[in-house]
Amino acid sequence: METFKFEKLRIWHTAMDFGELIFDTSGQFPIEEKYNLISQIRRAADSIALNIAEGSTGQSNKEFRKFIGYSLRSLAEVVTCLYKTRRRKYLSEADFSNFYTQAYALMNSMGAFRATLKTKKPTDRGSANSEGK
Repeated sequence: METFKFEKLRIWHTAMDFGELIFDTSGQFPIEEKYNLISQIRRAADSIALNIAEGSTGQSNKEFRKFIGYSLRSLAEVVTCLYKTRRRKYLSEADFSNFYTQAYALMNSMGAFRATLKTKKPTDRGSANSEGK
């Protein structure tokens, strides 16, 4: 079966899993955060995987690198939202630490993948060592 290029990327799978964890956890925040923090953290978390997928369909590695940059920015937004949830006592210190560790590992993986796009030809991008799964 044919697959999209992004489906071969470990960073996309990790970002998808991370987004689902954020979605599930944010559902436990107070209802008054529905249109504020819940919406913000969910949109940012979803944007991580969405930008990886969108960038993988681009015409060049330069363009793909740009979209990985967008993903990294979205991840930074999620981390900032996590800090806000900890300050507002919606997350325990242990849960915050767990999310933070996952976010940091994902950031490092995305950064490493982005660095590989500097030297690869556009035709090599799809495999990018299959980077993954």
